[in-house]
Amino acid sequence: MIANTTENINLSSPTGGQGARKHNFGAGPSILPKEVFEEAGRAVVDYNNTGLSILEIGHRTKTFGAVIDEAVQTLKELMQLDSDHEVLFLHGGASTQFFQVPMNLLDEKATAAYTDTGVWGAKAIKEAKLYGTVDVVCSSKADNYTYLPKEFEVKKDSAYLHLTTNNTIYGTQWQDLTPFYNKGVPLVADMSSDILSRELDFNRFDLIYAGAQKNIGASGVNVVVVNKNMLGKVSRQLPTMMDYRNHIEAGSLLNTPPVFSIYVCMLTLRWLKAMGGVQAIEKINNEKAELFYSTVDALPIFSGTVAKGDRSKMNACFLVGEFHDYIALLN
Repeated sequence: MIANTTENINLSSPTGGQGARKHNFGAGPSILPKEVFEEAGRAVVDYNNTGLSILEIGHRTKTFGAVIDEAVQTLKELMQLDSDHEVLFLHGGASTQFFQVPMNLLDEKATAAYTDTGVWGAKAIKEAKLYGTVDVVCSSKADNYTYLPKEFEVKKDSAYLHLTTNNTIYGTQWQDLTPFYNKGVPLVADMSSDILSRELDFNRFDLIYAGAQKNIGASGVNVVVVNKNMLGKVSRQLPTMMDYRNHIEAGSLLNTPPVFSIYVCMLTLRWLKAMGGVQAIEKINNEKAELFYSTVDALPIFSGTVAKGDRSKMNACFLVGEFHDYIALLN
């Protein structure tokens, strides 16, 4: 381990396989439950005794229709979504949403409020500026994103307020989202690295997007939860594939979807539901985070890199002292 190097540890992933399997502390793609790996492996060879691999199942067949229907309904159940919110499984990952969101929600002469709390927020800001005016209402960039700004004002005529709920690279996470709920404007959130890790009132958000590979599946698919009442209000013409309304109408089958990635999401969501849902996984996440951070704080060789109140329960960043300190600790 290199001295004085920032380590980024993923705290969110459930235990994977046994035996020869290695520990995986990557922020993403993260590990998945052993049960999901095993079921997905069988499906690659023969999906549900169909004689076909899940990789060659037609995306417009009843067979795959059952897969995506279960994925959508299970996610709605886990998030306790109301009838105004639609669930989409799309190509492109979260980075595509950096521009698809403003394309659909931000008119050319309108202003959107953005929080700048890390790399992903900064990327979202850059893309949004292509479609309208961006008001950066708070930023911790000057302090290397080591904390989350708590005091900021949002103009009441803002098209929406955008936040990144968890910052993988810097190890910060908004622990209390109440201030965002009370700003009086539509709320948009990039939840790529902490979606379904804790109980939230997801109906308070008008649009949520998340690359599946960090918490709820394999890479290759992006989950979008959108309040359909927010759509169709911009004056610009949208490309067919960029208009959320077209994807809603087509049930995420506007073109060939990432079948296998959606299938893995479905298995992961099924697993999460069976183990007790979001409430159960939040308890596990809290216990792991408490154990980890208490150890970091107790041992002088380690030091945290962000404000304690903003520490992420998904991704832990810390510094390791000089090697001779480590030897002294062992002795």
